[in-house]
Amino acid sequence: MASSSLSLAFLFSLLFTVSFSEAKTSSRPFLKVTKDAKTLQYVTQISQRTPLVQVKLSLDLGGEFIWVNCEKGYASSTFTNPICDSSPCQLLNTTSCITACFSPPSVDCANNTCGSFPTNPFGSISTSGPIVGDVFAIQSTDGKNVLPMIKVPSFYFVCGSNNIDIGLANGVTGVAGLGRTKMSLPAQLSSYFEYDTKFALCLSSSTKSSGAVFFGDGPYTLLPNVDASSSLSYTPLIINSIITGGGFVGDASPEYFIGVKSIKVNDKRVNFNESLLSFDAEGRGGTIISTNKPYTVLETTIYKALVSAFVKAMPKNVERVPNVAPFGACYSTKNIGSTRVGPAVPSIDLVLESKNVWRIFGANSMVAVKNDVLCLAFVEARTDFAPTIPVVIGGHQIEDNLLQFDLEKSRLGFSSTLLGRSTSCANFNFTSAV
Repeated sequence: MASSSLSLAFLFSLLFTVSFSEAKTSSRPFLKVTKDAKTLQYVTQISQRTPLVQVKLSLDLGGEFIWVNCEKGYASSTFTNPICDSSPCQLLNTTSCITACFSPPSVDCANNTCGSFPTNPFGSISTSGPIVGDVFAIQSTDGKNVLPMIKVPSFYFVCGSNNIDIGLANGVTGVAGLGRTKMSLPAQLSSYFEYDTKFALCLSSSTKSSGAVFFGDGPYTLLPNVDASSSLSYTPLIINSIITGGGFVGDASPEYFIGVKSIKVNDKRVNFNESLLSFDAEGRGGTIISTNKPYTVLETTIYKALVSAFVKAMPKNVERVPNVAPFGACYSTKNIGSTRVGPAVPSIDLVLESKNVWRIFGANSMVAVKNDVLCLAFVEARTDFAPTIPVVIGGHQIEDNLLQFDLEKSRLGFSSTLLGRSTSCANFNFTSAV
């Protein structure tokens, strides 16, 4: 009888292990993402703490980690403050150790715990705060449907404060960093759920519908049964080994750089100093993809050259109208046709390494500023100094494109516009299958 009981116990244990393993590998975390109409930030929601509390965060594609404003009533029975030099502190390669906290111990005030420097990229504000671990819950998917929420028992983030909330979208109390670090959201999720560090960004162009961030491999299936991860083009993700802002000197940048070699308008090369696109000895140069900028930002000479080439390529029967700031070329919609991929205007190509081309059609190159006016949705870098990064590909240019960031193979997979496949990033089935 005892032997039989042991056998049953062993079988139950085996079945539980297999079931748990399958659950851990068959589903993947994902975030529902909505574009805020006022700030144009991409806003998502996670749950953390015990009991669970929903927290709204703005996406920062190049952010080092998640930070949350702990001064806004953070309460939990499960938070921990990792001690200095412990493994969680080493995730961020931080040497900061908090020793001057004179208030009673709390989530954002504990001595001999490591800290970091949360930054609000939308307000260009930074502060310091402790690293904290707590229960974290996120929705899951099989790539086609929404599945139940899954939990991480101790997910590490950094405490922010009221001082750096300025400029965040309404209701947002922190920033979700997806950058190339060991403490970012993709890195911690892939480590805990044991899959390759890979995620896909699919942002909706509408403020009334949602897009998503998928963690792990595809499929990423959009209605009507379109696997957006099929037929991707690839280009290397480039590591800028000299920090470009924030972090510690000597660290690699957490931003996602790609190698843009030239720019074309209607297949004709735009004339500017293309050496600006390469890195110099101090780490200046390159092209990053950013969710912090609503439109692609270009160094002045590149911007002027692009606008000039675009204006020249626009059909003569399309009336140019007074510019609407911050845009440099605006047109009446009267003689602009409509296509499946947006307004019928000259295409813009980003020519990448290995001669791959990221083509930008009208839906991503133009923005409606009035009912009858469209403007070229690129802006000039307004600074007294040469910008550190001459090309920052902004949100408008990546909406309704699937971008897969594969850190294992150090490459970016890109779809170009999904509108050409009769779908969009808003077409994921957000209805639960369970």
